[in-house]
Amino acid sequence: MDNTLTRADICTTISKKLGYSASEAALMLDGVLDEVASGLKKQEIVKLTGFGNFVVRVKKTRIGRNPKTNKEAVISARKAIAFNASNILKQKVND
Repeated sequence: MDNTLTRADICTTISKKLGYSASEAALMLDGVLDEVASGLKKQEIVKLTGFGNFVVRVKKTRIGRNPKTNKEAVISARKAIAFNASNILKQKVND
């Protein structure tokens, strides 16, 4: 059983619930996702009321260890995206 919600599933739901064509629904979803990505690229906090917050965290270079070989390795600096769910979303998931 596949329990994955895909972009196409979301577009279909938007199309059915709001009465838009599939292509219009896809454009709307792409627009929302582009705005989220744009905000994250600028290292802004993206707040979606009732859903949660997306935050970019900057990770510094550090020394890690390969668990198989026990050898030390350098883990390069990078940006990671963190998501904090809102209490409303948590409540919906837990009901």
